[in-house]
Amino acid sequence: MQLKPRQQILDIWRHTARVSYHDGQWCPGGRDGSNSISDAEQLLCVMAPATEVALFRLDRPDTAARDVLDTLKVLGDDIQVPQRLVQALTLYIDRYTAEDGTPLFSGGSYFDAADPSATDEIKSEQRDLDVVDSFSISVTLMLAVIGFTKTFRSVVTRATLLQQIDDLEAKANTRLTAALIGLLRSFSVSVFSADDPLGQALIRMVNQERRSTRVVVDELRLALAEINVRLRDDVTIGSGAAEGSELELTNRLFECGWSWGLVKGAPVVETSTEVGRQHEGVAENAPYLYFTTVALDAVQALSSELTRLLGLLDAEQSRLAQSLQLRFELTRSYWAAIGTFGNGRWPLEDLPWQPTDGIAADYFTLLVGGMVMQNMEAVRASNADMRRVAGVLEELANRSRITRRSTPGESAIDVHYPGLTFPLVGSQDVGGPLLSWTVTDMAPTLLRRTLTLGSLTSDGGIRSWLLDLSGAIWSHLADRVVHDGNGNGLWDQPAGVFPGIDKKYVEPSWYYTKRVVDCLVTAARVTSGPPVRSERLTGIASDLLNEAEHLYDRELLNGSTYSGQTLREELDRIGVELDRARTVRAEQPGVAVAITVEVLRKLDRFSAARRADSGGS
Repeated sequence: MQLKPRQQILDIWRHTARVSYHDGQWCPGGRDGSNSISDAEQLLCVMAPATEVALFRLDRPDTAARDVLDTLKVLGDDIQVPQRLVQALTLYIDRYTAEDGTPLFSGGSYFDAADPSATDEIKSEQRDLDVVDSFSISVTLMLAVIGFTKTFRSVVTRATLLQQIDDLEAKANTRLTAALIGLLRSFSVSVFSADDPLGQALIRMVNQERRSTRVVVDELRLALAEINVRLRDDVTIGSGAAEGSELELTNRLFECGWSWGLVKGAPVVETSTEVGRQHEGVAENAPYLYFTTVALDAVQALSSELTRLLGLLDAEQSRLAQSLQLRFELTRSYWAAIGTFGNGRWPLEDLPWQPTDGIAADYFTLLVGGMVMQNMEAVRASNADMRRVAGVLEELANRSRITRRSTPGESAIDVHYPGLTFPLVGSQDVGGPLLSWTVTDMAPTLLRRTLTLGSLTSDGGIRSWLLDLSGAIWSHLADRVVHDGNGNGLWDQPAGVFPGIDKKYVEPSWYYTKRVVDCLVTAARVTSGPPVRSERLTGIASDLLNEAEHLYDRELLNGSTYSGQTLREELDRIGVELDRARTVRAEQPGVAVAITVEVLRKLDRFSAARRADSGGS
């Protein structure tokens, strides 16, 4: 099934508007209840395409496409749609701001008890705990809000509406700054001995060639030496700096990334912006692959071309973003080095990935693969390396029964339903049971990574392979659409593809639907970008053009221009076509080949006609 991002995004907008807007008001909440993350995901189902893809812009109503506005007609006409979005976004920020003005980033109903029998014992203080997922999605949503208000303000003249826009932008800036501080205070550097269980687990994962432990430790420390130094010297604010002295010891290994929430003992970040209270941290000082991945995606948005061009960050946010960018680069480089360590099979290729906490899962392979890909983009990796990652993605699709038929009761289905669950160590310190977090987004995350890798490679064969895989994953996702009840047209219905699942849903999951929207936004970017340029095809185009230009010049030299008005006009058109072929040769060599082949046919007819007139054979 071919992805059609425009139509599919419009369909999601239509159903999202139907579900979300009633009686003149935006209504948050879905299958998983209302919380700071789910409500943001619900809004981003509309705001992400509207701010990241030009075709779906809503901040200039006079230039918005008719079909785009029609899908949101539940919200009103072309003038009312952006106004209603301003109201919905303001409602969200107000809902998750305390009375003293402190932005709230709680996990709420997304928190579960690690022991299912203890769910009723979860304390309200636990549900109020800050979580990295909320920091990260707030960064994404607030950037969208600020970009939206900056453009929408330029076409508004009504004073009351201008005041609403100014108020929304001010609140969004406050929440964005607080989210950046939260991410800085959730960064983790976990240091351990090579002889500890954590060190032994890491060594087992990277030692694919089964060499001496001492040799592997020495080579691993050498591969991570620059990252080690920068963690000690450059990480100076927020969390992650406390273990600096430990990193100097020769028998120490480490991991870096983001914990699940504010790290226990994380120092307050000094800021010139009033963001209210900075809560005490309780999360263990250890990185979690899932939260590391969502944090990296948020930090990447801070340095995106759109963020820079629109000037979305103020001076204080830019300072905080620079500190986060440092952590982004170090974390990405660390996991890329771990994932591709050694000269033989990469640890990434040894499925499933087993983190140092011992919970092995294909899902974690996908997360590490995403960081390897981010690093490949930064260092401009070879197509050979990209082919290896593509092989991992294809195997993940097979093993998780996305592109292979499943049978009831298979453990491979568990990552989709009920999902992969892991404990949040430290959450029990405020009273109540140990909390857990559940992820079910294997399929959309795999699709997004596949599309991204396809956009990075310059090899037409690899790109075609990845696009075919993308189509197969999308076919799987399309079969998981809810077809009944309030969630009709949205996601997720795992029973649609896995016959062994009896649970049927009628409410939408904004967690899942938002991730599908992310895939479609990525697909739209890939489609709108330039096609892969083949050096071989460029060479063929050049050779064909050389021959065509020579034959064209010979026709002119032979005096064909004096053979009649029709022939002169035809030769003039051929000249224009050759100019066009030369212009597009570098960017679209296939188009240049097609134009030039047609030109050669025409020139050959002229030559044959001239030989016939002169009595030649």
